[in-house]
Amino acid sequence: MTERITKSMAKNIYYGGGIFALMIFIALTFDTVQQIPERSNEVDMTPSVVAGKKLWEDNNCVGCHTLIGEGAYYAPELMNVFQRRGGSDEAVFKAYMKGWMAVQPIEIPNRRKMPQFNLTDNQVDNLSDFLIWTSKVDANEWPPTIEG
Repeated sequence: MTERITKSMAKNIYYGGGIFALMIFIALTFDTVQQIPERSNEVDMTPSVVAGKKLWEDNNCVGCHTLIGEGAYYAPELMNVFQRRGGSDEAVFKAYMKGWMAVQPIEIPNRRKMPQFNLTDNQVDNLSDFLIWTSKVDANEWPPTIEG
């Protein structure tokens, strides 16, 4: 007997492999969709968090910063800025953010300036709430270091 693959064998391998890959894809998609509610922290989303996200987008913060690893790698990762600069205390973090946003732009050698966005205290609170909310999303231990 010769060890050759016939046309019908090749067709069976092709269709069988395709169906198997499709089944794996569907199973992984189903598993991912099942995990989203427990990992996304959507139950803690408030109108302030939504307003902060809108500020994030309107001011193109992602043009310089990353959030959960997505965005430009020019400025620091901000997913864990709440732990870094607020010590996980919301009042301390909001005070830090108000001070930080008020003194922009800062002259630091060899570093480009962050623009002054002229945000109101309420807008800074909304942005802070968004960053606090983001810090509680389960992102598989991202970022890998505390400094982002």
